[in-house]
Amino acid sequence: MNKRWEVFQNSSDYRFVPYIMAGDPCEEATIELSLALEESGAAALELGVPYSDPLADGPVIQRAGMRGLKQNMTLEKTIKLVSKLRDRGLKIPVIIFTYYNLLLQLGENRFIELARENGADGLLVPDLPYEESGYLKEMCKEQDLALISLTAPTTQLAKLHRLASEAEGFLYCISSLGVTGIRSEFRNGLNDFLKEARSHAKVPVLVGFGLSTREQIEQFEGNSDGYIVGSAIVKKIESLEEQLLHDRQNAIYDFKEFLQSLIPMYSR
Repeated sequence: MNKRWEVFQNSSDYRFVPYIMAGDPCEEATIELSLALEESGAAALELGVPYSDPLADGPVIQRAGMRGLKQNMTLEKTIKLVSKLRDRGLKIPVIIFTYYNLLLQLGENRFIELARENGADGLLVPDLPYEESGYLKEMCKEQDLALISLTAPTTQLAKLHRLASEAEGFLYCISSLGVTGIRSEFRNGLNDFLKEARSHAKVPVLVGFGLSTREQIEQFEGNSDGYIVGSAIVKKIESLEEQLLHDRQNAIYDFKEFLQSLIPMYSR
């Protein structure tokens, strides 16, 4: 485990982990948005890679991917962007969120090499089944990279216990089935699922998929160790697209104001 993960895992805060798309709406905006997120209390950052066929992404993140593709953002460029974030002072763990097809095209060995060289801390591959992840997990482990595990309320108990006990970085507990996107309510029994995952996990347990308001976030405090917000943040970035391209200073100010309304005080 590297030092950034040690800080993340030893924190007593209710951890906030945001997701943004690399290159949305441009590379420099991604850098400044990342720094604003850390300043606002983010404990780690999920950095998405634009992809033309994102199976787990709802329309908000799909549109962000299209904006990133227009900027010619690739998996390799996304990893190299982490080095630029480090040069600008970003200290929190960065997890590369990519689909397996892109990883195969780049090459798993090449990904590991680039991640090590550029200061990335983890990898999340939503379409890679747990049963087929062993080889990649070992490769990541050798280089101090966390391969983030996903689990859902429908996961069988035996598998949930195995996933929780073997998780690295943090355990990503999906709040609801289907693609990403803002939701108004969550399925019954979600807190029981989180408690069960927590009872077997050796790393923080975070809940994500659909959280978009402070009230939704606060309802899971006590049963999870943190939360992931993606679509609500990406939607705000979409609304600031023109400003981020032409009046970035004011756009970042507006973005921070939005984060203040979203993030509970104890996550800052």
